[in-house]
Amino acid sequence: MSEGRPAGAGERGLRAFAGGRAAVGFVLVSVWLDVLSLGVIIPVYAPLVQQFQGGDAGSAARWNGVLSTLWAASQFIAAPVLGALSDRFGRRPVLLISLFGLALDYLVMVVAPNLWWLVATRIVAGLTAGGMGAANAYIADVTAPEKRAQTFGLIGAAWGVGFIVGPAIGGFLAHNWGLRAPFVGAGALTLLGVVYGFFVLPESLKPENRAAFDWKKANPVGSLRFLAQRREVLALSTMNLLLQTAHYVLPTIFVLYASNRYGWTPDMTGYALALTGICNIVVQGVLVKPVVAKIGEWGAVLAGLTFGGLGFAIYGMAPTGWLFLAGTPVFGLIGLFGPGFQGLVTRRVAASEQGRLQGANASAAGLAGIVAPAVFGFTYAWFVTPGHPQVPGSAFFLAAGLHAVAVCIAIAVMARAPRATGAPA
Repeated sequence: MSEGRPAGAGERGLRAFAGGRAAVGFVLVSVWLDVLSLGVIIPVYAPLVQQFQGGDAGSAARWNGVLSTLWAASQFIAAPVLGALSDRFGRRPVLLISLFGLALDYLVMVVAPNLWWLVATRIVAGLTAGGMGAANAYIADVTAPEKRAQTFGLIGAAWGVGFIVGPAIGGFLAHNWGLRAPFVGAGALTLLGVVYGFFVLPESLKPENRAAFDWKKANPVGSLRFLAQRREVLALSTMNLLLQTAHYVLPTIFVLYASNRYGWTPDMTGYALALTGICNIVVQGVLVKPVVAKIGEWGAVLAGLTFGGLGFAIYGMAPTGWLFLAGTPVFGLIGLFGPGFQGLVTRRVAASEQGRLQGANASAAGLAGIVAPAVFGFTYAWFVTPGHPQVPGSAFFLAAGLHAVAVCIAIAVMARAPRATGAPA
């Protein structure tokens, strides 16, 4: 297992983080603070957009899609640059820049007088949205290859904890102090993450593993070419791209869907998201290790894709809020995908390319995000508009279809070369 070496902290810091375990703990806390602040605003972001649109649900859905697309387009451009910079200068500064950009986004939303302010802040947040890619590269730096799936599961569990506490806090703040209050809380939490990272988080990338920065590679085209040149990485990344595309249905239409179909209030949507977080913790913090030991990393990938698709189908069919919630444990098993995917893909590139790999995958996810939010938003809006066929779950059915395609790719790759690709024999 490699060690994470703190930049400028001397040998005392190196000894303190020997073996990488404590360093993993620190990055988990940073990720948790990031996700906690994001979770706080989830119950109120879409209602704020709807408020700016005079209460029109269809218009709010369309604008929600546009705002998500702007964020994803900015990420698509910036992610490979941040990934390459993390390979050159280390993971720590990229994490801090990402957190600071997110904090700025939240704090501006507190005083935003109209929708155009949200447009500007989404662009800024997207340009600095390299935190998770740097965190994943950090884990690859300090964890032995055979233990990465389990450790990436802990990253997912940190997300789950954030989504248990964050949406509940956001719903509570909105219920008692209005739609803007959660943005104050989110900004404060994210700034706490910046301070924490600045004073405590060590650097993980050793000087000998750093790579020169090259603008020809640090751009969206270069990053996608990086994936395309490695067949197994490309297959894995394609499945991840389909999953990421499908997942955009949740931030795009979930709150509007739940409030308009089931009559849920912001605090109720917050509690529903908290349930999703609980399932995520159980899956990634408890199930990942035994599941990967039993069926392998490829088996975990296939299981995550299958159950995620089933969960989306249940969400789309559920005629009541209680039946929607019954689908949450099924959907929660999607959490098996990420650790299996990261365990497989990080072993297929060199230590000096981990940042490029994570930046490339983040850029691909950004490419999906350019199209997916608008597609899901307009799909939902069309099927709830008076005079059109009323199929409020249509966007979830579309997401389930994307998972079905990813499952077919996984089966084809495993059948073609199971042993070479790390699939269970």
